[in-house]
Amino acid sequence: MTAHSFRGTGVAMITPFNAKKEIDYPALEKVINHLINGHVNYLVSLGTTGETATLSKEEKKQVIDFTVKTIAGRVPMVLGIGGNHTAEIISTIEHTNFEGIAAILSVSPYYNKPNQEGIFQHYKAIGEASPLPIILYNVPARTGANMTAETTLRIAHHSDKFIGMKEASCDIIQCMKIIKDKPKDFLVISGDDSYTLPLLGMGMDGVISVAAHVFPDKFSAMVNAGLKNDFDTARKLHYEMLNLMTGIFEDGSPGGIKAMLHAMGICDNEVRLPLAKVNDALYEKLKKMI
Repeated sequence: MTAHSFRGTGVAMITPFNAKKEIDYPALEKVINHLINGHVNYLVSLGTTGETATLSKEEKKQVIDFTVKTIAGRVPMVLGIGGNHTAEIISTIEHTNFEGIAAILSVSPYYNKPNQEGIFQHYKAIGEASPLPIILYNVPARTGANMTAETTLRIAHHSDKFIGMKEASCDIIQCMKIIKDKPKDFLVISGDDSYTLPLLGMGMDGVISVAAHVFPDKFSAMVNAGLKNDFDTARKLHYEMLNLMTGIFEDGSPGGIKAMLHAMGICDNEVRLPLAKVNDALYEKLKKMI
């Protein structure tokens, strides 16, 4: 498995729940098959979109086992393992069965608001513990602390264990600095659906998407066109999906994408507290987009 296995369209998968707020495994199977049949390049399990913060350790293990079994090697699987307690992350890595898993996605530490040296040392320790390649994840709107381009590049050049960065800062200059000075095979991946097209134009390698849950074939076609420098095609598809890409985040995520998948008959419209369903007006708006 090389870094280029993660070039293109990845999807940060939801964790479906039933009316009792239990994990709905038949619905999860539907989601996985829907995405693979829609020609996405890889799937990400137990990221933020998967409401991982509200899953127990046993539930996480069950989701991992079920997802690996259902994917059955058809596409690579990336597993989210991140947090703000470095030693605990290392312990999780040491006690995880990585059979069938291709890489780890690890978010920059949140809430603690570490300085840049702390972020570097955090990832350095995780890299030394991980048996798998690691994709960094910078999302300051959620973590409260930006990982600068300089820190990203320092980590990328420190070890080839780090194969890419999911960059969701929405800072175009920061993105360009990373693309300009990154190691040759280090991937820079969009973490924001609506920014994907312009970022592809700047030289990014793809996206880890939420919106691709709905129209994975169309979203993948947009990304593939952009990677081939066919921006006439990519631009047309981008604007066809723009309202979707922004609408699903209007009242929180993954509430928006779950509302759309519910309207499509793929899963129930359920999230776990402290998240709540999107408001009725937005649900109807999203339903019409389908």
